[in-house]
Amino acid sequence: MVARRESVSAPVIPQFYAGRSIFITGATGFMGKVLIERILATCPDVDRLYLLVRHKKEVTPERRLQQLIESPVFDPIRASNPSQLDKLSMLAGDITRPDLGMTQESLMRLQEVSIVFHSAATLKFDEAMKMAVEQNVLSVIRLLEICDRLPKMQVFVHVSTAYSNAELSEVEEHVYPPKVPLQKLLAIAESVPDELMTEITPKFIAPKPNTYTFTKSMAEHVVQQHGNKGYPVAIFRPTIVISSVKHPFPGWIENLNGPSGVVAAAGKGLLHVFCCRGDAHADMLPVDVAIDTLIAAAWETAIDKPNEARVYNCTTRENPTKWIDFEQALRKYLVEYPLDKAFWYPSGAAIDNTYAQKAMELFTQTVPLHIVAYTVRLLGIKMQMNLITVSHRLQAMNKVLKFFAQREWVFHNENVKRLRSRLTPQDAAIYNLDPKSFNWDEHYCNFIKGTRKYLLKEKEQDLEEARKHVRRMFYVHYSVLLFVVVLLLRFALNNNFVRQFIYGVVRTLTAAFGAVFSKIV
Repeated sequence: MVARRESVSAPVIPQFYAGRSIFITGATGFMGKVLIERILATCPDVDRLYLLVRHKKEVTPERRLQQLIESPVFDPIRASNPSQLDKLSMLAGDITRPDLGMTQESLMRLQEVSIVFHSAATLKFDEAMKMAVEQNVLSVIRLLEICDRLPKMQVFVHVSTAYSNAELSEVEEHVYPPKVPLQKLLAIAESVPDELMTEITPKFIAPKPNTYTFTKSMAEHVVQQHGNKGYPVAIFRPTIVISSVKHPFPGWIENLNGPSGVVAAAGKGLLHVFCCRGDAHADMLPVDVAIDTLIAAAWETAIDKPNEARVYNCTTRENPTKWIDFEQALRKYLVEYPLDKAFWYPSGAAIDNTYAQKAMELFTQTVPLHIVAYTVRLLGIKMQMNLITVSHRLQAMNKVLKFFAQREWVFHNENVKRLRSRLTPQDAAIYNLDPKSFNWDEHYCNFIKGTRKYLLKEKEQDLEEARKHVRRMFYVHYSVLLFVVVLLLRFALNNNFVRQFIYGVVRTLTAAFGAVFSKIV
């Protein structure tokens, strides 16, 4: 069934959300916050948003809700319609427990809910198998069991990832057969000892690259098996989510995952080599384009009521950018908008070859950071960060990201294209589903400015001092490079074999040039 476009002047999607109560997991995460902000900002008549919040590091769910409300992501709402924030309700819980750790009172409060967005998950690519299954698979089963008991359910949307089938070069908008039967996975995760599970995990999940993509794929299978039991279900697959184009602000970013970690580490002069294939498509996706598509996907799925899980691959392939473009943007904008107190001049390179990358990483990151760390320790100087720990984290980040930065995928997105075409002009003016709506160079600039402002909390008034500092680092950087080159040349010329080799090359080139010149004369 295909819903007809309403011939009305008012937008259709906000009308659909009007009067409805929504349940959101993962609400305190990067995408969760933008989802809440966009719903409150674009659907003024939405009834209530119930947010699952767990106790975390001595911070109570009540305090975490207050911290969420105080987040700058809601500054535009505070300025235009602050009463919208009163519609946020916290439900204490934990996705790793039965009934998501909610009390009977909390479950009763969900009786009015008709829309559920499930985005809570562990994002650690190398998460232990048991924990990944608990958070990424069992949480979906538990939540769907709750949804089955809600009398007003209209639609369930599971936030997955475009890389849930990363072993394929082309990914269609459907759920692929699981590599392991679901019941077998659950039985093994429950019964196999931790040490043995760690040992067998690489072979068990093959050809998946890590436990994150493996368990996200299995979660999609759970949603597909559930199907339409009185309410339709959808699976939303974004690619690499980065800073926003426009909402809540240009360049809004709030996590260090993926490219934002590269921006922060390179900007601080800590990361000097990144393993990627420069000519490969970098399928990065602005968070507000992703969230607007997610909101629209829930509307369409509820209207159409498909019998099977509908899958939406959200990609920017229609507006392509490459990893080399990202690298060049870093070179340009990390100097124009430098981060405060950089340890070194922002410099480095994207390298495709793993061995070359490892060698460069050793000499430009690992060795220097360890030398500085031990020197500082010997001098008794206290530093805010442990540079040896930083070195290990940079290595881990490169290891995780290179799988995605050295490969290229084709994500078919016919469902998203159809969804985009079904929006009324009024809805399209509110919800941006168009990957062609922004310029990548401008977006990269805002990405770096946003990393500085929103992620690292650096102040605008300190920017000029940061520029002076990075100019000083420029001279230090190239002075050290010149010193190293001279040192290597001296070593080469003092080595008889190397000296004879260089002289031989020079004589050969001179003879060749002389022969060519004599023919011309």
